Amino acid sequence: MKRRFLNGYKILGLIAVFSLGVASCSEEFANRPPEDQITLDSYYKTDAQVESATNGMYARTWFQFNNKFFYAVSEVGSGNMYTNSSDVNAMRTFAINGSDPELVQGWRSLWSNIQQANALINFLEERVDPSVNPAVVQNTLGEAYFMRATAYFYLVRLWGPVPIIENSLDYVNQPEFPTNRIEDVYTLIEKDYKEAIDRLYDKTRTNAYVTNKRVSKGSAKAMLAKAYLYMKNYAGAKQMAEEVINSGEFKLLGGTSLPGKTFGDLFTYPNNNNEESIFSLQWVNDGNYGSGNNCNTQFGISTSALTTSNTSYGGVFAPSQDVINLYDPLDKRRHETIMFPGDTYPTMKVLVNGGKTEQMGFTVPSAEDIGGQGSGVAIKKYCIGIENGDQTGSIDGWAMMQNCTYIMRYADLLLIHAEAVLAGGGSTSDAAALESFNAVRNRAGLESVTSITQDDIFLERRKELCFEGDYWFDLGRMPRAQAIAIMGAQNRGNMWTAEFYTPSESDFYLPYPDNDVAKNPLLIEPPVPYEFN
Repeated sequence: MKRRFLNGYKILGLIAVFSLGVASCSEEFANRPPEDQITLDSYYKTDAQVESATNGMYARTWFQFNNKFFYAVSEVGSGNMYTNSSDVNAMRTFAINGSDPELVQGWRSLWSNIQQANALINFLEERVDPSVNPAVVQNTLGEAYFMRATAYFYLVRLWGPVPIIENSLDYVNQPEFPTNRIEDVYTLIEKDYKEAIDRLYDKTRTNAYVTNKRVSKGSAKAMLAKAYLYMKNYAGAKQMAEEVINSGEFKLLGGTSLPGKTFGDLFTYPNNNNEESIFSLQWVNDGNYGSGNNCNTQFGISTSALTTSNTSYGGVFAPSQDVINLYDPLDKRRHETIMFPGDTYPTMKVLVNGGKTEQMGFTVPSAEDIGGQGSGVAIKKYCIGIENGDQTGSIDGWAMMQNCTYIMRYADLLLIHAEAVLAGGGSTSDAAALESFNAVRNRAGLESVTSITQDDIFLERRKELCFEGDYWFDLGRMPRAQAIAIMGAQNRGNMWTAEFYTPSESDFYLPYPDNDVAKNPLLIEPPVPYEFN
């Protein structure tokens, strides 16, 4: 299966992995050793050089995962987004297959992250110069364990059984190998996050956002809490979540600790790496394709009269008919998540008159004039408007931008905590669970509640994290009959034509790429237990 990746993993060629210095929100992540001449033995001699070893894993290795695949599966598949673009609409009707180009790209991207991490985990300590600070080495390894765990966390939730590869070199000459059981993959994820917790620096996220870019011990605990939730290890999820909450490392923008900010500030370029960000992908325009964030083009409004992007096309994804009525009119998240006709955005710069004129601020046009996919509304999250100095950062040659993409933020952790306290029960009035749950609601301008159920939590998660790639996975955690009923009742059409599609049991895991199955037929054989050292 991974032969296409692993054959490039020659002993003398390991440096290609270590030197992947990739895009991010600053020059720090753009710094990288020359990929065509560096060697492990000659480069990693200083603290800064070792710290740069993980730069690539903060963005570029995630690009093809995040560019289209992530939204085509998690948001279109879940019923949050609508699209009729042929390259990304297969999950709208649950018709995706192993030859789907975006599926292949997403699969490759996740394995690329694992490959990069494996090189560091297995070879950095023995090859780094003795003068390098041991704490720097350990933190770098912690980042590698964190990234490997996160890549596997997506793989197991998207594909189910997948091969566990802890050292890529073990498989260079072994093109056929089996998948491993889901429970074993989760064991690896748990082990890797614990390794990350042991090695990563402690941090406190401050308003000096430049210091918040990299993951921390708290980031690993938060991601482990989320993994425990999927494992139904509620006690573990609760413990990890409470350790993060009690540490004070993260805060809600617009919550009681940061009243000067708002929910909408989360998705603006000046607030990259804010106090709520637990792990976000770091983008920077370095002149290379795959270094920037494409969401501003993929989302938003694109017509001859008005476009929110610096390109002549856009609006590949749009809100589904199912989410148009998701929010209470008083919910502050509504305006910052979906652009409805008549809504105004005075601080966004757009292009009008066929792209000839720049205009500061705009009113969303009528449903028929929004364009894009015929949804009648447009996506606001991650849509920040055309290039506008410090408000957006620069754009690259593909109109991609530098606003970070969240993998996890503190609001998610608070809702995980509430769910972990509920622990699969019918309802809870536990004070700690309500404090976490209501903090998210109150930030949105909604009143506190006095008890919560599992359905309440899933609904709040959908509202809070809409268009951020979580709802598909939440549906996957529900009893299958419940999830199938929810999706079968969704209007998956556009504003003119209602369409309904009901998934089957098999649709909750993606097919393996056809080319990989052809090279490794064991992919479609029953998974086998993994023997951990």
